[in-house]
Amino acid sequence: MVLTWLYAHVARSRRRSWQQASRQRRLERPVISVGNLRVGGSGKTPTVAHVAALLREMGERPAILSRGYARQHTPDGVVVVSDGTQLRADLPSSGDEPLMLARALTGVPVLVSRERHLAGVLAERRLGATVHVLDDGFQHLPLHRDVDLLVVSQDDVADGRTLPVGRLREPLDAARCADAVLVPGVSPEAARELAGRLGVGTAFAIVRKAEPARRLDLVAAAAPAPLDVPVFAVAGIAHPDRFFAELVAGGWRVPGTRSFRDHHAYGARDVERISQAARACGARAVMTTEKDLMRLLPFRPLPFPLFWVPMTVRIEPAGEFREWLGTRLQDARAVKAARAGWSG
Repeated sequence: MVLTWLYAHVARSRRRSWQQASRQRRLERPVISVGNLRVGGSGKTPTVAHVAALLREMGERPAILSRGYARQHTPDGVVVVSDGTQLRADLPSSGDEPLMLARALTGVPVLVSRERHLAGVLAERRLGATVHVLDDGFQHLPLHRDVDLLVVSQDDVADGRTLPVGRLREPLDAARCADAVLVPGVSPEAARELAGRLGVGTAFAIVRKAEPARRLDLVAAAAPAPLDVPVFAVAGIAHPDRFFAELVAGGWRVPGTRSFRDHHAYGARDVERISQAARACGARAVMTTEKDLMRLLPFRPLPFPLFWVPMTVRIEPAGEFREWLGTRLQDARAVKAARAGWSG
């Protein structure tokens, strides 16, 4: 209990320190942060993809700025995973989630760096970014953000303990720094009720959707996956059991499963063991998540047919969220223009 209190105290002090005395660095274009409070998966990555796609539909040129968690190579400077037209980095230097975003979003540059301000400058000056989406940005306090979107689940509120006992990276009262709370798996009304308990005035609901499974062909393209094939399910994500349960609920026959830790770096030995386990349980293919797909692609040609399930989200009410986000962007640009005029 003492350690939890101490961790929460340090987290609060860190946030106050960065927000005081204008220590945060600023980019010329607006920054929209998508983050959360808890350790582990909360649907941030598909939410980042949804926000970036929405901004693209609104006529913007969004760039995604990521730290590239768990990547194997961390060179100084910025790794351009995608310039918006083509992939320019591999898995070890980009990380699985940035690579997944880059493959899914055309017209959206994806950049990885420990210094996300530097990545943003490059995106503005070289890639024409008009707005930034800061992936997993709620705790990345060195960079000023103009819109803070915080993904908070009902489980986060039910067990509000911070590390090292609980799973929160910051105490629940940090949510008051967010501009809007995004709550997965509830109605918009329930999202607003939860946000009110956290002291946040704006809230929207996240609706998750598992898209039809896809099959990997010899050139890494996608084709529909037949539902009548028994599959061996493999997942190296934060909540593999939820993925396995969703497969069964979707009508798949799953005679066997294998879970790995989140962001597990697959090796040739893993691939062989998966192949053996799939054959042993009578599966005719391996089913995995889109994030795991990124980490298995380097081992092509694989010794088994590989299916994966794309996961998408939408933010509801959709029209209300789009209007709110557009207004916040206008406000942010007005503030930046005023600051530029004052500086001049």
